[in-house]
Amino acid sequence: MLCQGKLVQEVRREERSTQRKQSRAEFKARVALEALKGLKTGNELASAYGVHPTQIAHWKHRLQKEMPDIFSARRAKREHDHEAFQAQLYQQIGPLKVALDWVKKKAGLPP
Repeated sequence: MLCQGKLVQEVRREERSTQRKQSRAEFKARVALEALKGLKTGNELASAYGVHPTQIAHWKHRLQKEMPDIFSARRAKREHDHEAFQAQLYQQIGPLKVALDWVKKKAGLPP
């Protein structure tokens, strides 16, 4: 009986270790900004927020890398181009859906 109890505990431990922790963007930004300020060490932040120090360093590096893009004009242009491209795709989807429904109707398939 004792062996089975240990086996069950090991299986449960393995199940817990395979689940990845997913953090929200706001949380990542707050931790990365605090790391960027440098008031606390990576280990202090890790123990305070329950995140590995390497992960905090990664978020900090990403924040430093992407911060200049926040205020750049190129980013606004990219977002505008993306929205225009998306609108163009939606315009193409409409007629294609109508054509598909027509073919399904002629073939006797349910819509």
